[in-house]
Amino acid sequence: MAFDEALAERIRDALGDVDGVSDKRMFGGITFMVHGNMAVGVMGDDLIVRLGAAAGEAALAEPGTRVFDFTGRPMKNWVVVDGDRLDDDDLARWLRAGVDFACSLPPK
Repeated sequence: MAFDEALAERIRDALGDVDGVSDKRMFGGITFMVHGNMAVGVMGDDLIVRLGAAAGEAALAEPGTRVFDFTGRPMKNWVVVDGDRLDDDDLARWLRAGVDFACSLPPK
């Protein structure tokens, strides 16, 4: 599966000053990690965001979000955000949420 390189570049630019960020191709897309913990990624044209179970459930009430079920089984800690709903402010908000969650985990 190809992924939106332009969205990945926007994420790289936005996370450029965050300590410990790296990226890795996986899930047929690309993920961005903070200190080894996955935070956000790009699959196809969409953003995937790791939020944790409670925040992930709440995020599903927002327009343009859905359950991340890449394997056919819902991943409770993740949501998918439609790529066409990601203006700069929305992208920044989602990235901050994913990075904050990743930073709450012990480094790998």
